Amino acid sequence: MRLRVVAVGQRVPDWASAAWDDYAKRFPSELRVELKAVKTEPRGSRTVEQLQAAERERIEAAIPRGARVVALDERGTALTTAALASRLKDWQLEAADVALVIGGPDGLDPAFRAAAHERIRLSDLTLPHAMVRVLLVEQLYRAWSINAGHPYHRE
Repeated sequence: MRLRVVAVGQRVPDWASAAWDDYAKRFPSELRVELKAVKTEPRGSRTVEQLQAAERERIEAAIPRGARVVALDERGTALTTAALASRLKDWQLEAADVALVIGGPDGLDPAFRAAAHERIRLSDLTLPHAMVRVLLVEQLYRAWSINAGHPYHRE
């Protein structure tokens, strides 16, 4: 199974890239985690709807065929780490790839969000996109660790 994080935005600080790489290499071979960064649409004089539509095309092109789509959205379901571990276990049982999608500065296209299989949120806080990538991969690793039987300090 593969977890593909599709994130709008190609430029991230070195610390975020280093943190992503550190967590991504910890996953076992049977649960690969990869990042696919897609270009942010140039702002110019376009409407938010036009920007989101252009980014949606890039996002959809980066999602593996047949993948379960999970949109990260501020209006999505809040999960505890244990609940994310349970979701991860369910995704692994389904055996399909999962695409976790992080939108651009203007968020995700509303129709894309509505069509996603799931919508989750990482925080009630507004976070920089680079931080979201790191937080997401860390929580996915923690969820895998729980499912693998590693001690979890909250139990």
